[in-house]
Amino acid sequence: MPLTAALAVVLAAGLDVAVAEPPARVHPVALLGRLVSHADRTWSHPRLVGIALAVTAPLGFAGVAGGVVAAAETLSPWVGALFAGLVLFAATSLRMLLDAVRDVTQAAETDLDAARTELRALAGRDASALDAAHVRSAAVESVAENLADGLVAPLFAFAVCAPFSLALAAAAAAWVKGVNTLDSMFGYRSKPIGWAPARLDDVVMWLPARLAGVLLAVSVAEFSLPFSSRVRTLARRPPSPNSGWPMATMAAVLPARLVKPGVYDLDPASDTANTRLPTTADAMQAIRVTNRAGLLAFALAGVIAWF
Repeated sequence: MPLTAALAVVLAAGLDVAVAEPPARVHPVALLGRLVSHADRTWSHPRLVGIALAVTAPLGFAGVAGGVVAAAETLSPWVGALFAGLVLFAATSLRMLLDAVRDVTQAAETDLDAARTELRALAGRDASALDAAHVRSAAVESVAENLADGLVAPLFAFAVCAPFSLALAAAAAAWVKGVNTLDSMFGYRSKPIGWAPARLDDVVMWLPARLAGVLLAVSVAEFSLPFSSRVRTLARRPPSPNSGWPMATMAAVLPARLVKPGVYDLDPASDTANTRLPTTADAMQAIRVTNRAGLLAFALAGVIAWF
């Protein structure tokens, strides 16, 4: 029933605005994280363990989500829509992301040590030696990248599956969130079991990352060919096949230079004359642009689910 799927998207968006996140003690994603954290130890065959984890954990998470919604639908389609909305709310995040980036940006102005500490919740890098400008750069990069991971990907999965089944749509959103969660926990070279979760995440995020970049550009009505060409060039610089797309788009939108020291340098000036790292005003603009792109993502998902 398309109406119930669209209502589930509206409910998830409304809860995100009003509540931001479920309490950590009952947050399904936090519960999944605590469960799979037990796999973070020494194994004799870590790659095989990683493959098994990448296959079973997201599927189990999806199965629980889809089963709950299917059971709710037996009571009433509207009860099913309520639970589907709750699943989607748990699988997506916009307000909490924006609040975290805002807190880091403001702290970088007054308490750099606090900003470095708060950055750990956003970016997986050592921030201990970063100055204020590089802290802001990391925050801006993270808000763009997490738009794709934390919102566009689960919303897109929900929307494309909604015409077939509300339970399937909820399961798809939960599966994508499960894949992202494993990658965020284990997808590092220092984690021997992380190869399979990271590779699976690369496949799952291929389209959402690019769609997030499009939404960021649309949110500022930027459609020029030089802009698109520059984004494509910058997007290839990070080692990830996906994260460069929303980050490069954000760098070009502001415009500001986004740098992860020793890894990549996204300078949107074609003549490389722009050496400015993000100012506080740039970071706040990035928050506003991401908010508009996120709202567009909710609206697009609702329309797709409706039809």
